[in-house]
This record gives sequence, structure tokens and C-alpha cells, in this order.
Amino acid sequence: MEGNWGSEEALAAVECACACACRQDRAAQDTAVALVDEVRVSGISAGGTSADDGARLIDEIRALEDRKSALAARQARLSVAFDHLQRRQQSDAGMPADQLGAGIGAQIALARRESPARGSRLLGLAKALVTEMPNTLAALETGQLNEWRATLLVRETACLSAADRCAVDEELAVDTGTLAGAGDRTIVAAARAAAYRLDPRSVVNRARNAVADRHVSLRPAPDTMTYLTALLPVTAGVAVHAVLTRQADALRSAGDSRSRGQIMADGLVERITGTPGGISGIEIQLVMTDRTLFQGDSEPARLPGYGVVPGGWAREVITSGSAGSVAGVSMPLAFNTWLRRLYTAPGTGELVAMDSQARLFQAGLRRFIQARDDICRRPYCDAPIRHHDHIVAWHFGGPTSHSNGSGLCEACNHTKESPGWSAEPCPGPRHTLQIHTPTGHTYQSTAPPLPGTPLRSKELMPTASRRRKRELLRRAKVRKRARLNASVLNNPLAA
Repeated sequence: MEGNWGSEEALAAVECACACACRQDRAAQDTAVALVDEVRVSGISAGGTSADDGARLIDEIRALEDRKSALAARQARLSVAFDHLQRRQQSDAGMPADQLGAGIGAQIALARRESPARGSRLLGLAKALVTEMPNTLAALETGQLNEWRATLLVRETACLSAADRCAVDEELAVDTGTLAGAGDRTIVAAARAAAYRLDPRSVVNRARNAVADRHVSLRPAPDTMTYLTALLPVTAGVAVHAVLTRQADALRSAGDSRSRGQIMADGLVERITGTPGGISGIEIQLVMTDRTLFQGDSEPARLPGYGVVPGGWAREVITSGSAGSVAGVSMPLAFNTWLRRLYTAPGTGELVAMDSQARLFQAGLRRFIQARDDICRRPYCDAPIRHHDHIVAWHFGGPTSHSNGSGLCEACNHTKESPGWSAEPCPGPRHTLQIHTPTGHTYQSTAPPLPGTPLRSKELMPTASRRRKRELLRRAKVRKRARLNASVLNNPLAA
């Protein structure tokens, strides 16, 4: 390991943390102890005072942060070079001018283990830094800005022309001292002010056109909660908040025991759905094992669009569906429950069949793929499924079957149709498909495990991982034996 870590106190803290984290599993605890020993042998406990060691730690942390920024700048340059290369190849292949650049962001996303949407944003960031904001790129390369703050500068100047963006970049250059010690808000404010001074009309138009970006999104939160977010024009947002606030204040004055925030949240749900508790005539498709439902098993369930939920919570939703409570206030839910059986292969957990006798909204095969894939099957993409698509295209002889079908978001399905992209089913632990990109790289996607699917067996564990684990356990046993021998030597009566 590079560098020195310092004092024995720091090592003791690491060892204590490892022991606490693994106290339920003795074998794992021994492995963690062996890891601490390995770090110690690598030169952690060098001589010197604790103050000196602490300074070295901070220096190395800072050096690594600078290196991260430099690597981000290098990635930006490589991304722009890759974009130029791909566009030239696409043009030489006869692709129409308005389609040049298709799939480039998706390839960068796969290489960086990011979602396709973020890959496109990273490519846009790289182009802006390399071609229009050289001072910001230089600050990133030298570690004076991190990637996020460089992103803020690019975002706040996106409405400007290339010439005006270069002017803002020059005005806010690091060597001018404008952004020395500045936080995120200060950087955003400085960029906005500089942009407005250069081109006030573009900034005003951007604010005026931002209303077109209004939307509502849903994302998971811990403990079976969720974030429902609305991006609204400021007047609409303030009006909604004011109405909910007045209602909460009135109910609190009348003696409602719920907190102000709870009343506002409940009022929002009731006003939108028209139903106390917010449960309406929709199908939520809660997936769980029969053991969790009927035998009180602790195996978690899965709620499409949210993720994993505790088995006990899922059981309560089904068995107590006729009544519920919010913050201790009883509220009628009045929803019906249908059971649809899913059949999985023993061991692998691969979905092989499904009942189709409940009231349906879509065809049975689409429901099958939706239940199996849950989210978009493109690696690193967590977007909801919008298209149910053939893996091998139908016009190339691909059958319309569950094995040749996959769930994709809209963007990933369009990317799949770009020249040079292909996919086919391949052997795997569950439903596995192989994706090929125009550069010849290959990525695999495996359907997420359904509730009750066993963890991967030892046979599927990489050989190197098994060898590494055995070596760590061996070291832990040697160290334990050495401790016992030392204790006997120091205290013979203890033997």
C-alpha cells in the first residue's frame, strides 16, 4: 500500500471497526483481522509522532484528490477524442448527418459504469470543457477544481454562445483568485452573475423556457418511503406549498396530533388522489415468495418502481389491505388483492412461467418480462421499463418469446437500434444477455434475482476470490495461534 498510515491508535480503531462489523460471523471476523495484518505489514505503522503521521495522512488525501481531478480531466479529453473518432467513422459509413453521434454517450456510460443518461451528460461536459472552457479544464487538471464544481460552471453557462462562454471562463479563471476557497453556491452565483453581464437576454430566455422542463419524479427512500419530487415554476411551487401550509396550520390549531410536516404530506396525497391514504385503482405488483406470504418468512419482497421492501411490511400491506393508518390516524384503504403465481427454476431463481388469471392491463408476455426484469436491462441503467423489445430483432429471425425479450427504457431501446450495436441471449445464472458495442466491447446483463433466489453458490464464485479468502483465513489462524502462544509465554499460569 502506498504511503504511511500512522499510529497504532488508528490501527486499533480499524481493527475494532472490523471486529464490530463482523461479530455475527467468526470466519468473516478472522478475514477482517487478516486484512488489518496485511495493511500493517505493508508499512502502516511507521515511526514518528501522531501529529506527523496525521499530517502525512492529510497530505496523501489531498494528493489523491488532486489526482482524481486530473484523471477526470483526462477522461474529458479522451471522451472528446472518442466522439470525434466515432462521428468520422459514422460519416464514412454513410450515416445521415442528423444521426451522427448516436450511441456515443451510451458507450462512454458503459465504460464508466454509469447510466446512459449520465453518460450523455458526461460527454456534453467534456465537450464544453475541452472546446470552450480551457481555463476550467486547466483548473480541473491541476486539482484546483473538482469534477462536480467544473460541472456547475459548465451548467450555469450552457445558455451562452461559445464566445461568451469563453469570456466567462476567462473571467472566473482560477489564477484570478475569484473562486479561491469558494463553495458550490458561491461558484454558481459567480457564474450566473458573469453570464448575465455578458448576455442578459439569453439568461432571461433560459429562465423563461425552463418551464418546459417541469416534471414529477419518484425515487426510493430508506425504510419503505419514497421521494415524490415536482419541478415547477416558482409561482406554482410557492402556491402549492402555501396551500398545504395553511391547511396544516388550521388542523394543528384544531388539535390534530400529527406534526406539521405529516399533515402537509398527507394533504398532498389526498388532494392529488382524492382518496384518504392515497390508495387508488392501480396495480402495484408486489412480488414475494409464498413462504414470506403464508409462513411469516423474513425473505424481503420487491415492489416494482421502488425496490426491496421488508417481508413483514409486504405481508401487512396484503393482509391488512382493508384498513391502514398514517401517523396513528386510521384511514380506510379499501383495495382489492389478487395473487398471481410466479414459477422459478430451483437454484438459479430464473423466472420460467407465470399465472395469467388476474385482472390484467397488458398482455401476459409483457407482464412476464416486466416481473422478471423490473428495470431497464442495459447495464448501470436504473430507469423504468418503457419498451418490451426483442433481443435479437424480429426481422433478423428473433422469436417473440420470454427468452428473446427484454425490458428497456426508451433511450436504451433507441440506442440499441444504432449501427454497430447488437445483443443476444447467452448462458447465465438467470436470464442473461450479451451486449456488443460498435467498438467491439462486450457487456453482460443478468435479470435481477426475484425474492427467494439463493445467493450465488461456491461454484459460481471466481477462483481468484476463493483463493484470496482461503489465504486471508489462513493468515487469521496463524495470527490467532501466535497470540495464544504469546499469552502463554507471558502468563504461564493461564495455560
